[in-house]
Amino acid sequence: MQNQIQKTWFVTGASKGLGLAIIKQLLAANQKVAATSRNTQELINAVGGAQANFLSLYANLGDDTSVNEAITATLAAFGRLDVLINNAGYGIGGSLEEVTDTEIRNAFDINVFGTVNTIRHALPVMRQQQSGHIINISSIAGFTPASGWAPYAATKFAVTGLTQALADDVRSLGIHATVVSPGGFRTSFLTEESLALPKNPIPAYTAIRESHAKYLKMNGAQGGDPEKAAARMIELGFNPNPPVQLFLGTDAYNRATAQIEKLTNEIESNKNITLSTDY
Repeated sequence: MQNQIQKTWFVTGASKGLGLAIIKQLLAANQKVAATSRNTQELINAVGGAQANFLSLYANLGDDTSVNEAITATLAAFGRLDVLINNAGYGIGGSLEEVTDTEIRNAFDINVFGTVNTIRHALPVMRQQQSGHIINISSIAGFTPASGWAPYAATKFAVTGLTQALADDVRSLGIHATVVSPGGFRTSFLTEESLALPKNPIPAYTAIRESHAKYLKMNGAQGGDPEKAAARMIELGFNPNPPVQLFLGTDAYNRATAQIEKLTNEIESNKNITLSTDY
């Protein structure tokens, strides 16, 4: 990446994990970076202090006005916006009758509406430039979910679907869109501060409890290296012909291919029923 042209990147959820790895690598490569966090000074400290190419921004991603202010500040500082990476995420597990209305709406506010808000305000800039790349971080759960994670899967399926449609919507404008679906990476995602689980679990859901226990035991032992994932996502931003969907991690590949086989078998086994509804 050392010989790449300098671009301006806007990264959400940048204070830790994958987001922090991305902005550190970008700054090391002399890229211009605007990044959002709930604590702007903490983010500045995390990247090694104030830098001319770095803008630390507070943004409430669920608040359209707050997002607009962050994008406006980015343009004021750097003059353009080349790559938007929607990395901020909120983990939530449980059956649908165990999670509260507030909990699931909070998850949608960050995972879905936060993504929509940043795209809404980035698109006019990219459309005027006739160039740009929107990279949305979904999850393998947004392609093939696991038991116990229905609320989370719902948000990530939304991100996957909107990105696939967005890619078609903006292609003629010179803008690209990619949805990245990672498997398990060694970030803080499975810690208590990043993951909401039911406060009043229902004993009948034994399979869900087993699934949650399995995933919590994986914390710190996931197979994915966040530094390598960050590098692959940065490469996307320089790719003149990027994929619309990219899976990251061996576990993501295995789950995705198994899901495709399962869906193909179900579609074919029910083909007669499917075709029987035409006039």
